[in-house]
Amino acid sequence: MEIFGGMNLRLYNTLTRRLEPFRPLHHGRVTLYTCGPTVWNYAHIGNFRTFLFEDLLRRYLEHQGIEVFHVMNLTDVDDRTIGAAQGAGLSLSEHTAPFITAFFEDCQYLRIRPAHVYPRATECVDSMIDLVTTLMDAGLAYRGEDGSVYFAVAGFEDYGRLSQVERRELKAGGRVSSDEYAKEDARDFALWKAASEVDEAVGAAWDAPFGRGRPGWHLECSAIALSQIRARYGIETLDIHAGGVDLIFPHHENEIAQSEGATGQTFSRFWLHGEFLTIGGTKMSKRFGNTLTARDLREENVDAGAVRYLCYSTHYRQRLNFMDDALDSAREGVERLGEFRRRLEAAAEDAPAGDASCPSAAIDLEAAFQAALDDDLNAPQAVAAVFSFVRKANRELDAGKWDGVAAGRALGVFDGVIGVLDLLPASVEVTDEVRQWVERRVADREAARAARDYGAADVIRAELAGRGVELEDRPEGTRWRLRGD
Repeated sequence: MEIFGGMNLRLYNTLTRRLEPFRPLHHGRVTLYTCGPTVWNYAHIGNFRTFLFEDLLRRYLEHQGIEVFHVMNLTDVDDRTIGAAQGAGLSLSEHTAPFITAFFEDCQYLRIRPAHVYPRATECVDSMIDLVTTLMDAGLAYRGEDGSVYFAVAGFEDYGRLSQVERRELKAGGRVSSDEYAKEDARDFALWKAASEVDEAVGAAWDAPFGRGRPGWHLECSAIALSQIRARYGIETLDIHAGGVDLIFPHHENEIAQSEGATGQTFSRFWLHGEFLTIGGTKMSKRFGNTLTARDLREENVDAGAVRYLCYSTHYRQRLNFMDDALDSAREGVERLGEFRRRLEAAAEDAPAGDASCPSAAIDLEAAFQAALDDDLNAPQAVAAVFSFVRKANRELDAGKWDGVAAGRALGVFDGVIGVLDLLPASVEVTDEVRQWVERRVADREAARAARDYGAADVIRAELAGRGVELEDRPEGTRWRLRGD
């Protein structure tokens, strides 16, 4: 396993509980897996805080010239999606479809760069069956008296390594069939659940050699991640696996056991986890009735840049309390940057000759910005660096000393990663080349929809949204425009 250098980035690895220099397994390329939404309902802003921290990671790696292959799953079959579909009197696919669409709309609103693939769990059942078969053949899984297949925790020596849960804390000989459970309840967990009447009723049951049923939630991510990186690169080890802190145990712990038990390889070299977003000091959760969705913010005309700014004002490994006054402060910060950008555009038109102070300060900003993000994605420090630059620039502009060209370029570097001003769509010119590319991707999406390959259609829509292209589906066909036109 050869690991290449050339980067100064250090990341906090949950697996080792320390900051470590990050080096891609393969030069110039990173495989990134992030746990996506469970599409039984609208994703709340606490979920999106995690997705925004992952967006920062993705953008910064690409800013460094790294090719990132980003996989994000869509959990469209689990206890919650099945229960919600039953309660609504709909099939599983009918119930989850509008929430999948809503998720992509929310990502577009929040300027989250689209993953390269968004596999739905229901589209990957064959890979899950293969993984269960491999684990059974290895003696790490068995069929219980209830017809479900369980992972045998006792057979995997490293169980608990990620979460640091002690084996003595687990109920010896216990079995857990639910997708979510408390630490003290966990022992052998369900890989494959025997089909129930409700599963059959909503269309959540598949035939398998070990009995008709459906995958457990933990199995889904392992099978999806492994199948994607095998197909693309012929490997079985991720560079980075990321998610919220609530997923460390049992979800990510179980992913490691399943994946490494089947392959004998390290599943992921780095594990990154974002802290909770709270409201009034309480973790945001539908259980607590204190949820706020991205759709709520959009309907209230809250600028997405302010939401991104607020999330990046606190380090991703610290809790963030989402309050109105904090959002107001974030909005003011974005407005200040917007005013500065407009001033730079005006100053660029009549730049004084021979002024070297502006390029020098711009270089200093880029160095400070990179140093901050190299330190475990320290976004608050990066934002502080740009505002220090803004204050200096405004003083020099007042004195008529600076041009806006180098300063504008430095601001563009900052915003290409932080994304609070959304500079890219505003700067895109609809050339013939751009138009042809967009129309080609729109045609590809239409073909996917005609073939009922809605997963592929969703990916193309997300790809276009990430480049500032908005789609409107009409009876006569799909129309498109650049955001801001």
